[in-house]
Amino acid sequence: MPIYISLANWTDQGIRNVKDSPQRYEAFKKAVEAAGGKVIGFYLTLGRYDMVVIIEAPSDEVAASVILGVGSKGNVRTETLKAFPEAEYRGIIAKVP
Repeated sequence: MPIYISLANWTDQGIRNVKDSPQRYEAFKKAVEAAGGKVIGFYLTLGRYDMVVIIEAPSDEVAASVILGVGSKGNVRTETLKAFPEAEYRGIIAKVP
């Protein structure tokens, strides 16, 4: 299943209600699972981003839908990257002319 890494920052609304963040994260996990995916990592981070979330989803469309859904609630802004595990990376590199 494809892997996606989301780099997230709290919005003004999200940081004002930071104590609600664990409940919002639980709702996000349920949304990912309901869409056929799985959260495989979550980290609170220091630096440019407040959080990093790693998910598996059946497709780009499913990942986009879930991430847009969480963003539409107004608590976080995300930047999402599609990730290729080592085996896929090696296959991609092997095809480079």
